[in-house]
Amino acid sequence: MLATTVACPVCARKVSWSPASTHRPFCSERCKLIDLGAWASDTYRVASESAENLGEEQQQQTTPPSLLQ
Repeated sequence: MLATTVACPVCARKVSWSPASTHRPFCSERCKLIDLGAWASDTYRVASESAENLGEEQQQQTTPPSLLQ
């Protein structure tokens, strides 16, 4: 049986999808940390309702008081 291979989401290097690939779907710890850093710095975001679609009252509730001045 052939092992499934996938592309690393960061560098596109081919990775074998098996228990031996400890960093899957990433090819290495480095790529895993690069991806984590992108999430932590808001480079990646999960889509949500934009502020333009929120009512003014709800928008004020979600805006920190220091930014409303």
